[in-house]
Amino acid sequence: MSFLAKLFGFQKDVSDKIEILDPKAYSQAITDKKVQLVDVRTEEEFISGHIDKAVNIDIFNATNFIKACEKMDKDKPVYLYCRSGARSQKAARKLIDMGFEKVYDLKGGFMRWK
Repeated sequence: MSFLAKLFGFQKDVSDKIEILDPKAYSQAITDKKVQLVDVRTEEEFISGHIDKAVNIDIFNATNFIKACEKMDKDKPVYLYCRSGARSQKAARKLIDMGFEKVYDLKGGFMRWK
């Protein structure tokens, strides 16, 4: 287990299932029409601008977040983003805990998207 994994309290197998992509790689990865793309920001943030085809599932609304994620395919990768990357990391760990196999996170969040 790496020092950072110990420091932040997640096991190596969890961190291996979460990959942070830079905006260019993320953009290329989400070009598939069937991708599970989730914006974990608030509804207000989502309305003010978001990545095309993203679904808004607010991480702060824990009950709704879990219900909505339970409807997604756990065997297919999920692409997450938030404003800067902090909330999407929390969401990624939650998804892995729920049994999702692979989660990709946008490095720097929506602020670095454009």
